[in-house]
Amino acid sequence: MVRQQSIAKSSTIIPSFYLHEVNAEAKSQQTRAFALMEHIQKNTITRPSVIGNLKAMRLPRIRYISKFHNAGCMTDKKNAKKVPVAPSAFDYAHQHSRDIVWMSQNTNQIPVSDVIDRAILKAVKDREYNLYPRSNGIFGLCEVVSKHLDLPKDYKVLLTNGAIEATYILTRALIKKGDQVICTDPSFMPIHHQIKISGGKPVEIPVYRKPWKLTPEWIRDAITPKTKMILLIDPLNPLGTAYTRAEIKEICEIAEEHDLLIIDDVTYRDFSDPHPTYKYAPDRTIVDYTFSKQCGLAGMRIGALAAPPELMEKMMPYNTNVLSVNILAQRAAHAAMECIDSWLPALRKQLLENQRIIKDSVDSVKGCFLPVYPSRTNMFAIDIGKTGVDPDDLQNTLLYDYGVFIRSGKYVSKTYGKDFIRVSFSVTEEGAEKFADAFPKAIAKLRKSGK
Repeated sequence: MVRQQSIAKSSTIIPSFYLHEVNAEAKSQQTRAFALMEHIQKNTITRPSVIGNLKAMRLPRIRYISKFHNAGCMTDKKNAKKVPVAPSAFDYAHQHSRDIVWMSQNTNQIPVSDVIDRAILKAVKDREYNLYPRSNGIFGLCEVVSKHLDLPKDYKVLLTNGAIEATYILTRALIKKGDQVICTDPSFMPIHHQIKISGGKPVEIPVYRKPWKLTPEWIRDAITPKTKMILLIDPLNPLGTAYTRAEIKEICEIAEEHDLLIIDDVTYRDFSDPHPTYKYAPDRTIVDYTFSKQCGLAGMRIGALAAPPELMEKMMPYNTNVLSVNILAQRAAHAAMECIDSWLPALRKQLLENQRIIKDSVDSVKGCFLPVYPSRTNMFAIDIGKTGVDPDDLQNTLLYDYGVFIRSGKYVSKTYGKDFIRVSFSVTEEGAEKFADAFPKAIAKLRKSGK
């Protein structure tokens, strides 16, 4: 695998798929730069005269990245040699999104209901996008969310740009400098980042061990006078573990004893049979929810924040969406949620079949295992620690050589990420089978190469 080179922040990225459109006779400096970069692509050695021409244009330093993973160059000021670079995995994946199996972000690509498409198309036909949405969202959507989650009657619901904005609002509003938040490692690390920028400290309890989730005992041991909050992702990303009713009840009792708040991240609740904390500690719970995973609306960017009135009042000053969120996303979410009981069972049934297909493949590879099976989410953590294969290399090999996009464990764990990959299985059955076929081959290929 070609190693990524570090470059100056001022670099301009020029994907090669733009180059065929370049007219070498054009007068604009940018177009001339593209033409020169095409000239560089065709030459084995970068000519000093070409670099001089680029420099004379007073353009930012140019980094060239091919759409092909084994091609590309970057100008080196000292010796003007061609330096191989690798494209961003996500750039490559998006460029080839129609051709790859997308198993990297826990999105859902299994069609759930055509009512979603119809709702979006009707909103477009009616040109609803000409107006700002109602500040509290379209009529009925917050009510549908409240009913589906079975929230306490006094809870307020705020629509957000995905659940990630919900957690941003709540961390900015409720965490002060020096506050500690009990979390896990592995976890969804962007929330930990939000805690840090709010002045808080994520206290990361290692859970890459049995029972592969937080326990009440570990929480008690982690509490200090500075502890303000517990981040409970249930079911847990990336391990797929869910909490029992007894565990949730005891965690809520701990929160009561120590006057703690609870972030109840229910992103993956619809793949499980959840026991929400607001049933036992309603005055201490803040809920974040998303329509990305189950409804297949990741690109629409819509989620929700819910909390009792007192906590919502504290969070509202940090809400930047005074004009609500995307109207097409709202129509899609409302349509999907109104009939969720008609399509969710079939989706969950397909996910169980995809889990079986993937497990058979993992079991066939020496040194690999699933810490949690069955998963209560739409993802697996697949342990590859004993194979000697680096998860970054496995991620890239599966993507570039087999057209399957998974995620290195390093994205969701600082300490244990080197030992596993995260694989989303809310794809078609054919997609799951493609991964099952590619996984043993990619491991064998990397073992042979010594990576």
